[in-house]
Amino acid sequence: MIAGDTRQSEGYSIQTRYAPKVWQLTDKAVLATNGFAADGNNFVKRVKQRLEWYEHAHQKQMSIKSIARMIQTMLYGERFFPYYVYNILGGIEEDGSGAVYSFDPVGSYEREACRAAGAAQSLIQPFLDNQIYFKNQQPAPGAGPFVPGNLPLSTVLSVVVDSFSSATERHIEVGDGLEIFVVMAAGRSTDDLLGEGRLAPGMEVEELHPLGQGGGERTFLVRCPLKRD
Repeated sequence: MIAGDTRQSEGYSIQTRYAPKVWQLTDKAVLATNGFAADGNNFVKRVKQRLEWYEHAHQKQMSIKSIARMIQTMLYGERFFPYYVYNILGGIEEDGSGAVYSFDPVGSYEREACRAAGAAQSLIQPFLDNQIYFKNQQPAPGAGPFVPGNLPLSTVLSVVVDSFSSATERHIEVGDGLEIFVVMAAGRSTDDLLGEGRLAPGMEVEELHPLGQGGGERTFLVRCPLKRD
C-alpha cells in the first residue's frame, strides 16, 4: 500500500488541489514521488519509458526488485545535478511478499516495512513507527511484548488515512485529497477492501486496468477527501 495527498503548494500558496504524487508503474509496482514537482513528473516519465523498453525486449514486466535497482542507477547517474525528489517504491515481489523501497535524491535506497517522506514526514513517520513497529508501546501487565508482523488490510488502510488526516491538522502543505494505491498478490481476497461497509463514508475505490501480462496481481485506487483549508 502506498499513498500520497494531492495538494501542490509553495509556502502559503496552493498552486493546485489535484497534483498526483503516486503512479502505477506495472501490475506489481507503484511509485510515489515528492519534492520538486517538475523533477518528479520528469523522473516518472523516464522510469515508465525504461519499463516499456524492458517489456518490449523481454516480453514480461520488470520485477519490483529490479525496478528498485534501476531507479538507484538512474538517480546515481544524475548525482552531480540530481532530481530534487524523494521516491518510495512499493508493490509485490516475485515470491508474493510485499516490499517497500525508499530512495534519497542521489540513489541510496533500502527495503523497509513502512516509510514516509515529504513535507509532513516528521509528523507521519513517528506515527507509523508506533502503529506498525509498535515503538514506544507498553504491553498490558502479564502480556507478551508486541511483535511487528503482517497486519490486516483494513487496519493498514485505517492507519494510512489517520496519518494523513492528522498531518493536515498540523501542516499547511498537506491536504485536499488522498490517493491510496493497494497492490494485491494473485489470489488475494478483496473482501477487506470491497466488502460491505469496509470503507468509511466519503471514500471511493476503483480497480485499475492491468498494464501488461502480469501474474494475476490486482491494483486498486482508494480516494479519500482531506481538509481543504
